[in-house]
Amino acid sequence: MLVVAILIRVKMPGGHVLFKQKRVGKDGKLFTMVKFRTMTVNHGGSSVSVAGENRITPLGATLRKYKLDELPELWNVLKGDMSFVGPRPDVPGYADQLKGDDREVLKLRPGITGPASLKYRDEEEQIAAFIENHKNRK
Repeated sequence: MLVVAILIRVKMPGGHVLFKQKRVGKDGKLFTMVKFRTMTVNHGGSSVSVAGENRITPLGATLRKYKLDELPELWNVLKGDMSFVGPRPDVPGYADQLKGDDREVLKLRPGITGPASLKYRDEEEQIAAFIENHKNRK
């Protein structure tokens, strides 16, 4: 983790090493999730990122590819906000839209990895492909 932190300081100067964001945890309680920063400073973009965006730095893309950006989430596991395996923690606004049986996921402690993380391990590429296909249909 120290090596990654040093690389971020050197390759992506001007910002924090860690990225912190409010996420929805067990029973809908908010907690602060910690990851290594993978984007440029003050990008002002959406809370959802897509592969190939210019706000994701080259180092950030590598960290994401190998899931190294998620190593600081071990702190969230130690604090009890997250577990190793469970549903991915969502950002406020998305989890608030869950209705009926879909809200059952909020009864679980979110995890660093889980079925969705494995199924959508290339989620950024999938979203980028979907957007590109949608543009081509117009």
